[in-house]
Amino acid sequence: MLLAVDVGNTEITIGVFQDDELAQHWRAATVAERTADEHALLLGGFLGQEGLGLGDASGVVISSVVPRLTQALREMVRRYCQVEPLVIEPGIRTGLPILTDNPREVGADRVVNAIAAYAAYGGPVVVVDFGTATTFDAVSERGEHLGAAIAPGIQISMNALVERTAQLRRVELAAPRSVIGKNTVESLQAGAIWGFAGQVDGIVRRMVAELGGSAVVVATGGLAGAVLEACETVQRHEPWLTLHGLRIIWDRNLEHG
Repeated sequence: MLLAVDVGNTEITIGVFQDDELAQHWRAATVAERTADEHALLLGGFLGQEGLGLGDASGVVISSVVPRLTQALREMVRRYCQVEPLVIEPGIRTGLPILTDNPREVGADRVVNAIAAYAAYGGPVVVVDFGTATTFDAVSERGEHLGAAIAPGIQISMNALVERTAQLRRVELAAPRSVIGKNTVESLQAGAIWGFAGQVDGIVRRMVAELGGSAVVVATGGLAGAVLEACETVQRHEPWLTLHGLRIIWDRNLEHG
């Protein structure tokens, strides 16, 4: 059993692989103060629902953009799984050439997503990740990470709007009856759903043009489902893309010792 864990700023995504098959997966809220022992309770609880335990893991692979939690997870894995985790960081074999000015700046989750998308669809490919930020990563025909665009995420944008206005409130991220809202709730939903869909389509079209006019566009991330139906450019939805990328990187490092 391979345990794959992706730590984002908003959510932690957890997956269990039996051979190459993603047998189970879960999402949990990211809590920066959570300790190694608390993570053991969290992950152990999820695994227990499937009759599994942390001690059943023959390997653990982790990507994280929250350094404090990276260390807590290292401790948890060493203590409860009795194995050394593979953490996605500089020096790890990924097979992804990164052609940006400073490759170390590219978040681990974005590296993993690019690898998974290229493995599944070839290139060129654009990965749109709907998370705390909405990120757009471009991968060339040869499997090179060329660069990215980063925009404020849907949820933090909506939270900022509500916090800075006296008469607006939080609403469900769902498409209203019409883009012309008949009340405050529908107006907020229209602005959020079609506004962010327009942002995605605009950036993706420009990226695809720079990639030569043709590319597969893959969406992932916990908030993708909210706006995907309104997007015109996204061709594939892979909610567990990061977990599959972690498995690929695990296999590549296992093969080379």
